[in-house]
Parts: sequence; structure tokens; C-alpha cells
Amino acid sequence: MNKKALRALLRERRALIAPESHGFTRPTGQGRRAPGLSQHQVDQLLHRTLGTYHRLESGNYPNPPSSLLRDIALLFGLDEQEWSSLCRFALHQDPPGPLHASSGKEIPGIWQEAVDGIEHIAYVTDASWDLLTYNSAFAELFPDGRVPTNTMRWMLLEPEARGTLLQWSTAWVPWIVPQLRAAITARPEDATLAQIEREILDDPEISPFYEEGGALVHPDGHERPLRHALKGAGWVSICAAQPMTAPGSRMFILLFRPGPERTAPTPPNLRADRTRAWSD
Repeated sequence: MNKKALRALLRERRALIAPESHGFTRPTGQGRRAPGLSQHQVDQLLHRTLGTYHRLESGNYPNPPSSLLRDIALLFGLDEQEWSSLCRFALHQDPPGPLHASSGKEIPGIWQEAVDGIEHIAYVTDASWDLLTYNSAFAELFPDGRVPTNTMRWMLLEPEARGTLLQWSTAWVPWIVPQLRAAITARPEDATLAQIEREILDDPEISPFYEEGGALVHPDGHERPLRHALKGAGWVSICAAQPMTAPGSRMFILLFRPGPERTAPTPPNLRADRTRAWSD
């Protein structure tokens, strides 16, 4: 627990909430003058034993339940980044899931210009794997530029994907299915993900892969065979990242190299050059 950071975050956000907005009256005599809700009022609103919130804000509540943190985050109106900070300060771990069901469904509009400026294949999906934005290089992957509306559904369920994603059952599906499972676990109320799961379970070809499960391996850094609609068969190297304001969304950059074999050696991992930093 990072007590100092946790206390600062909670105090700052608590001070922004007017007690009157929750039916409390502010004392007019010699009573409390500090802005915002009192610690006891927080306990009352959350239906917790008096003193519970004080323990948390003062840093004397080791390993508080995530349900308590979620209730506080919702009461204080935290955004997703603040929710992540709360969990990291209190538990030294990322949140168990998004704070709001709508999170991860949109990104700042400037991402369109950023994606358009990338030379390689680039696209961004939301938390449900619906396509948010892409560049012209991504559209060229598909015959007639007909891009899928949901990349997860396309990869696992659309027949034409199996001609684009070469070695579909061995080089793609074992890595894609665990990502879908993880997304559904984090967002059990997501209607789009639930519908994809139902379609998969009804598909005799893909359902065995889904039932088998598998460990989640993030695609960042992977190389996989792919048939480009214009350039033919080749390999893509996958770079994956997440927009900070939209947990669950994903940005992918695919570096395509035509040819039947992997023609480029795997570059070494990038690390900061501390020697140069000190010499500067």
C-alpha cells in the first residue's frame, strides 16, 4: 500500500463532493468546516461500519476488498485512470475490471490523425473488439477494402478470415481464443462479447478450441503468417498497445513482409541506454 499517494487521492476527491448533494446538512455552529463529505458520511453512504473509510484513507486497512474500493470510486466519481491509481495505491495491482460498463468504448478523436500517419497497417478496437479507427493500409488487407466491424468475430467466425490468416487453426486461433476469454472475464456484462461467445459455442469448428481454453499470451511481438489482398502471402510482426483513457481498447500496428519465409531476424528488445544518459 502506498499510504501517502492513497491518502492524497482520496482526500482530494472526497473534498469535491458536497454533503448537501447526498441529503446531509452542513453544520452552522462550531462543527466541522472542512470541504466535502466527512469520513463518517462516506461510511453511511456506503453502508459500511463506522470507521471503515477512515482506516482506508489513513492507510491502516491492508488488502481492502476490491468491492469497497469500487464503491468508493463510484461514490467519488473517479474516472478509469483514477480507478487504476486507487487499486494500485491500495493493493499494488491493476483493477479487477473497468469501473464503468461504458469504459473502453471510445478514444479521443486525435487518434484518427495519429493512425492515418502510420505507414504500416494500423487500427484500434474498443473493449468489445469493435473497430474504432484504421488507416488505408489496414483496409488494403481485405478484398475491395471491406473491413470487418468487429475484429474478434471476424478472426474466429468469418470464413474469409481463414484464407487471410494463414495456418488459422495453429498460428492464430490458439492465441486469439484466450484473449476473448480474458475480455469476457473482465466484462461479463458486455453484450457484444457475450454474443460472440454464443456464436462460437454454436460453431462446431471453433467451439472445441474455445472449450479447451488456453493461457493468455498477448500478441505484442508475435510473428504470424498472413495473406494480404494486394501483396499476397507473407508474415506480419505485431505491435500492440492500449490507449490510456480507454481500458480494454487496443491499438495494433502490423509490419507486413511478403514471402513464404520469415525474412527478417527478430530484433533485440529495446532498453534505455543508461551509459549515454549519464555521459550527456
